[in-house]
Amino acid sequence: MTQFVLYGGKGGVGKTTLAAATGHRLAGEGAETLVVSTDPAHSLGDAVEQQVGADPVEIRDGFWGVEVDPQAGIDRYEALFEALADEFDDAGIHLDEGAIADLFTTGVMPGSDELAAVEGLATYVDSDRWDRVVFDTAPTGHTLRLLDLPAVMDKGLATALDLRDQVRRKVNTARTMMFGPMGRRRDDGPDDFTAMRERMARVGEVLRDPERTEFRVVTIPETMAVRESERLVDQLREFEVPVTTLVVNKVIENPGDCERCRGKQAVQEESLAALRESLPELEVWTIPDESGEVTGLDALARIGEHVGG
Repeated sequence: MTQFVLYGGKGGVGKTTLAAATGHRLAGEGAETLVVSTDPAHSLGDAVEQQVGADPVEIRDGFWGVEVDPQAGIDRYEALFEALADEFDDAGIHLDEGAIADLFTTGVMPGSDELAAVEGLATYVDSDRWDRVVFDTAPTGHTLRLLDLPAVMDKGLATALDLRDQVRRKVNTARTMMFGPMGRRRDDGPDDFTAMRERMARVGEVLRDPERTEFRVVTIPETMAVRESERLVDQLREFEVPVTTLVVNKVIENPGDCERCRGKQAVQEESLAALRESLPELEVWTIPDESGEVTGLDALARIGEHVGG
């Protein structure tokens, strides 16, 4: 049993519903569970029919939800570079707003959505408050950039850290020449750049640790969605993210006398067969199609019967 579960896939396949249903089920089994929406188009509150915001809220006993604040990651990251600009200013190196912006993006141009998501991951990966944490990720492109971001950010942070250390060495040399050893700057406090690099490193490690994390790819039984899911699995493997399961949503099980429904079911069965053939090592879960939007705890409980813990 892993501590972290991530649901990912193309837009509109039901990732939020499945993440919420998983959280509902795990809580019902006695695990303190948090569902984290990192999708900038938050819909977790709609799924549970309750207001969910930037701070965790208890939806029912043991079942919590949070929608990551899209500004939180930017604020934390940008604050590092503003502090660095202030330090340069103290050293007599004056930067205008354009130079600060260039410094902020040195080596990395993080998108606010991905940066907020990785900040959310870091926050709840570091927390021991919950037994299980379920992440509802953004559509495929965002998710892949999110997985790449810790490594990319590390390069930018390393560049800024090296630049800062060069300035400090020069300032200390000048102060020592003028005032002697007592004039050197003392840097006994916490190093925020190093702390941020360590924070990002932990996210990268956890995402790749099969003992702690599993990624479930959500799709629907249609040809285009199946192909995108196959590509996503390949890309996740390139990132060394442990993919365990394909969750196929909106599967028609009882078409009844509806001729159109029977025809669609036949197409779905072909798509399911193709998935099983192309990715035989992954477990496949099928989620029955429910007419209309799936919202509310009763509906999530029904969906939860088809997902594992």
